[in-house]
Amino acid sequence: MTDFDPAYGAIRRDGVLRVRRPGTEWLSTGWNGGRTTADSAYNVSVPEGWGRTDLGAYVDERLERAEFPHAGDAPVLLTGVDQADARGAQYGPVTAYATAGISNPAALPVDPDGQSNVDGSGSNSSTRPGRGTVNVIVGTTRALAPGALANLIAVAAEAKTATLLAETGFPGTTTDAVVVGHDPTGERVEFSGSGTDVGAATRACVRDAVSASLRAHYEDRDETLPDSIGDATHGVSTDARAAVFRPTR
Repeated sequence: MTDFDPAYGAIRRDGVLRVRRPGTEWLSTGWNGGRTTADSAYNVSVPEGWGRTDLGAYVDERLERAEFPHAGDAPVLLTGVDQADARGAQYGPVTAYATAGISNPAALPVDPDGQSNVDGSGSNSSTRPGRGTVNVIVGTTRALAPGALANLIAVAAEAKTATLLAETGFPGTTTDAVVVGHDPTGERVEFSGSGTDVGAATRACVRDAVSASLRAHYEDRDETLPDSIGDATHGVSTDARAAVFRPTR
């Protein structure tokens, strides 16, 4: 592991990871998500058995305890994974941070048996983070066109999914979330697909950050990666079949 001074620096304190670059425009799929401008984005670990519903107040309490500024409109992700397992990766104009745990996998069999079993046998499909969740925060020093920023969510999610399939056999968990950010004052780029500099760098950073966080969570700690939905503490398998049709002319 190499030490970096990335453009999107991070500090981990009291179960909170702060990713910071002044004036960043963010787009979040997490709680209170959407598009916003803020100096920081946060990833907050919650304790086992956590059941708070007043999320705004809870986030404020956690940031105050960690001695970080009030979040305001800053994007905030929640996870059951300890921030000690967070890992960052930097390549070219992109920095990514990830926390990864698979206690609540979400399987998507390509050839389901036709049984409608969205929750899986004995599973818990709660959207609250258990000891799992794969959270990814990506930042680029480029200024992205509005569509390119939105597309970067898809690029990051695709890289996360490919990595998880290779490492765990699951494409994700029931509570995964992605935050992407860009610098509006940076060099303008119109696209962020996998063939662009930003897209390619995002794929590499997300892959390597997720892989490193998985290793920290499972190899460096007393945690066991589930082999199947049945082995997981919680999880779902989407086994229903949708009706397939050809659009009319």
